[in-house]
Order: sequence, then structure tokens, then C-alpha cells
Amino acid sequence: MAVPSFLARERIVARPGFNRWLIPPAALAVHLCIGQAYATSVYKTALVQHFDSSLTAIGIIFSLAIVMLGLSAAAFGTWVDRNGPRAAMFTAAVLWSAGFLVGALGISTNQLWLVYLGYGVLGGIGLGIGYISPVSTLIKWFPDRPGLATGMAIMGFGGGALIASPISRQLMNFYDEGYDGTAGTVPAGSAVALLFVTLGLVYLAFMLFGALIVRVPAPDWRPHGFDPATVKQKSLVTTENVSAGNAIRTPQFWLLWVALFCNVTAGIGILEQAAPMIQDFFRDGSTSAVTAAAAAGFVGVLSLFNMGGRFAWSTTSDYIGRKPMYMIYLGVGLVLYVLLATVGSSATWLFVILAALIISFYGGGFSTAPAYLRDLFGTFQVGAIHGRLLTAWSAAGIAGPLIINGVLDSRGTPGELVAGDYRPALFIMVGLLAVGFVANLMIKQVDSKWFEPKGTDVPTAASSTERSATR
Repeated sequence: MAVPSFLARERIVARPGFNRWLIPPAALAVHLCIGQAYATSVYKTALVQHFDSSLTAIGIIFSLAIVMLGLSAAAFGTWVDRNGPRAAMFTAAVLWSAGFLVGALGISTNQLWLVYLGYGVLGGIGLGIGYISPVSTLIKWFPDRPGLATGMAIMGFGGGALIASPISRQLMNFYDEGYDGTAGTVPAGSAVALLFVTLGLVYLAFMLFGALIVRVPAPDWRPHGFDPATVKQKSLVTTENVSAGNAIRTPQFWLLWVALFCNVTAGIGILEQAAPMIQDFFRDGSTSAVTAAAAAGFVGVLSLFNMGGRFAWSTTSDYIGRKPMYMIYLGVGLVLYVLLATVGSSATWLFVILAALIISFYGGGFSTAPAYLRDLFGTFQVGAIHGRLLTAWSAAGIAGPLIINGVLDSRGTPGELVAGDYRPALFIMVGLLAVGFVANLMIKQVDSKWFEPKGTDVPTAASSTERSATR
């Protein structure tokens, strides 16, 4: 698929002396916008009332967007690598904005299927392309610190909700004077429609700004004082390249897929039920000892740890390695889940600390994954490989809610559950984390038969999927 000349990769090759630290802000301009996906709960109740529908039917909007994120990232990953970050970020901006505008039309005309099509499908495709668009570029600009670079960008996705949530409440209050953001007040559907239009236009401007300033390094560029030989000395890190087509034929890719799926499914298990979960854990008789306001504050704490974990743990992986970092996510996470299930209800502060650490590992798993892929498969088509790996997120986005909601539905009525009702679901997560830990433990160096010929180090080179893997 050809792109207009002003978006082409050749037009954005950086000139000598370009400051590579301008690239993370370009990536953040995209990720902070698409991170709004985590703020859909702000207007969820309003849509339920507006469409006279159920929480499940409205929840499909978010689930559909996450599924499309993974599928589009996998389908368009090679296209993103071939055409460069500007074309990808421009495309993501148009689709993400169009998703809001079509969704606003669906709300205004009372057509829920248009919201599915807009935010769920069009917006979801924009999510997927936008999520992976800066990743391979950041890795090429920061070969000395890939974990730091990807952590800075993907941190924005985790933090997008921290910006979108309060702004959305203020805007809906502006568009509907009867709504003040407190419990018991719900904005009108027309206010949500206007919110969608506003967000769509604002996000379009910010994402296009990111596309405008992004650059790719020249093929022979390297950071001052950086010696590629030092990279090869690290365990599991290769200076060779593997194409996306061949990467998915290696056991390493699928072992990492399983590890990421298990880590994300466990994290979503808490995120899906965060506010009611803390209230149910500390229910006193027929009344919750944790107020709705405190539960909302707990959700905010989890968002901070989700965002912070994406940066802190990914940066740490530059020093201790990607495989050991995933051993912490999955192994320590397993222990934290056991503690949450057994002693988490003994004290509110203990519950919050355990849940916050688990969510920080959830976020860290996302931001460390691109650097892990770079270590295993090189930089040749790391964006396309990352896109394929994100299908694990799509699968986890379905499995996580199904597991915890299925268990809770079998245990009683929402609003009347207690800590013990969550334990079966939490121990299922423990089992998943154990599977992921073993999968990560089995990852080793990629066999040389999958490597590209020497000199194949730019995305425009012919893919080795057209060649035999064994030479």
C-alpha cells in the first residue's frame, strides 16, 4: 500500500546533529491520546441509560476496541515498518479521530451499532497502528537503552486515562449542567456525544503534531560512544535480524506470547473489577466499609502504578535483562496474587500495596516486550513482530474478564460479594502466572537459521519470508 510522498520514510530521515530526545515526545503525543481507551468507564453508565441497554452491551465497545487493537497491530505491523512512523502515526490519528466522530453520530441518532463501528472498529484499528507506530523507531534511536525508550512512550498509554478522565468529567459537566461528576448524577447522552466530538478533534491535532516532528535515524547512525559489540555480550541479545514472517515460526516468539498473555490476563483480572473489588474485600456486614469515593481513589492509584511501572520496570530491564525482568513480573506476581487471595483482606493498606504492585507488573510487561523482541530478533522488523505479539493482549482482553466475571457470577450477586468470593478467580490467575513463568524460563537464543543475510537492516529490504528459512 503506497503512501503520499509527504508521509514517506525517505522524507523524515534525520539530518546530522538531530537530537534523538525529540522522538519520545512525538511518541507520547500519540500514546497519551490513544490511552483514553482506559477512561471509558467515565461515561459507561451514561451510555447504558442513553441506549437503555446493559453494562455488558456497553462493555463490548471497549472489548471490541482492544480486540481490534491486537488484530490491526498484527495485520499492519509490516506496513508500519516499511513506510515509517509518520505514515503510521498519521493513519492512526485519522482512524482514532474518525472513531470518535462516528461514535458521536451513533449516540446522537441512538444507534449503538454505530458506536461499535466507530469507537470499537475504526478507533480500535487506530489504536493498534498508533500503539506500534513509534516502537521500532524508538528502538533504533536508543540501541543503548531500548527499555528506557519504549518505557517512556508506552508509559503514555497507561497515563492517558489520568488526563482523559478528569477532562471528560469537566467537559460533560460543561455540556450538561445537571451533571457535576458526583455519585448519583449521570450525564445526558447528548453530553457524551459532544464529548466524543471534542476528544476526536483534540486528539487529531495532538497526534498529527507527533507525526510532524517524528524522524528516523540514517542507516549508519549510532549514538555517540555506543559500541554495538557491547550489546552482543549480553545474554539473549543478538546483533542479527529476523523478519516478522520468520519470527512467528520460532518457539521464542510463542513462548513470549504465552508469558505476555498470562501477565496481561492476571492484570486485567484486577483492573476489570478494581472499584467493586476493594469494596467487596472490606465489606462490613451488609454495608461496604470502603466508600465509593475511596474506591475511585483506589482506581486512580492503580492508574499511577500502571503508568509508573511501564517506565520504571522497562528501564530496569536495561540493566538486569529482559528475561530476568519477566521472571519478576511472573514469579513475584504469582506470590503477590497468593498473598492477595489469602491475607489481602486483613488490612486495606496491604490490599492496596499488593494490587498496585501487581498492576505495575502488568504495565511493565507491555513496555518491556518491544525491547525483549529487539533482543531476540533484532531491529529489522521489530515493529511488525511487536504487532503480532499484541494478539496476546487481544486474547487476554477476552480471557481476563471472562474468568473473573464468570467466577463472580457463580458466587453471588454484585454488591453482596465478599473477599472469599474472589479467591477462586485469584488462584486461577496464580496458575496462569505459573504457566507464564515456565514459558519465559524456556526462552533461549534464536537459532541462526532464522537470521537475515548480512546487510539486511532496513525495513525496505526484501522480507525473508520470500526465501527459505534454512540456507
